[in-house]
Amino acid sequence: MNVLVTGGAGYIGSHAVQRLIRDGHTVVSYDNLFRGHREPMEMLAREANGRLKFVEGDLRDRDRLEELMRENAIMTVMHFAAWTYVGESMEMPLAYYRNNTAGALSLIEAADNAGVERIVFSSTAATYGEPPEDQIPIKESCPQEPINPYGQSKLAVEKILADWTRSRTDAGRPVAFAALRYFNVAGCDRTGVIGEDHDPETHLIPVILQAALGKRDAITIFGTDYPTPDGTCVRDYIHVEDLIDAHVRVMEALEPGDQRRYNLGIGKGMSVREIIDAVREATGVEFTVNEGERRPGDPPVLFSDPGAIQRDLGWRAKITDVHEIVQSAWDWFKEHPDGYAG
Repeated sequence: MNVLVTGGAGYIGSHAVQRLIRDGHTVVSYDNLFRGHREPMEMLAREANGRLKFVEGDLRDRDRLEELMRENAIMTVMHFAAWTYVGESMEMPLAYYRNNTAGALSLIEAADNAGVERIVFSSTAATYGEPPEDQIPIKESCPQEPINPYGQSKLAVEKILADWTRSRTDAGRPVAFAALRYFNVAGCDRTGVIGEDHDPETHLIPVILQAALGKRDAITIFGTDYPTPDGTCVRDYIHVEDLIDAHVRVMEALEPGDQRRYNLGIGKGMSVREIIDAVREATGVEFTVNEGERRPGDPPVLFSDPGAIQRDLGWRAKITDVHEIVQSAWDWFKEHPDGYAG
């Protein structure tokens, strides 16, 4: 299958490109390199045997996207390109709507014009906002009430895709989409070819690993008095390989007219202290951990119920042990302490 991967040079997108070419697909990776990296594209091109083309470009360049889709006979779009920092979205809401929502609209219009019939959209569990305790674990039926522009910008794309699918199907030219919602993606490619390199880095596991590498003086736990077993927040972590496996499984299952919405996760949460302990075990390094005050808007427990995709497609996360997740990340970080620049 010929697949366009947007955001293909980013952390998640590059893992999608890797999986797709290893499965025998032909891939066009499209990224503006604002937060992505050219290096993983070069690495993956060496094993793609001509089945990977990297194109540097902006999502809002609709004409170029349409031309790429036509020239490469794209059958499916896998859309990862987005800004993802919640705090930044509060400070720069218009930029988030411009990049995440307007950019996706441009992509969908290009796909529509080029006759692409399937879009797999990497959405976010941030579209649910702060669900009440009786909605945890979060099912797809949970009301979507985002509390920040990041979540709003992603929810808007889900609605655009739903309207596009309905209108085209009603008009006798059925198309399909899937929106996949998840919280924290973690870990790295276990073959060691590609990994995780963000600037700035805000994800918990890489931040702790940077402390283990001596690149941070300390880490801070924000809140130790939550009503959880160890007093720290509990969150959902899914290994990046499992995440991409779900995207591929959904891509292969989509039928004309489908509108699918799935939560992805391992079906349980892990606490901040559990993650810290797993990093200490993996690295064998002691590092300073400070205890700080709670951050406003941090619920005690958030994790997804992946039951729907398990029932429909038989998908289930395979890497569910916190130590295995952390070990895969440490294997990458200790070999690439400065990311792709190292």
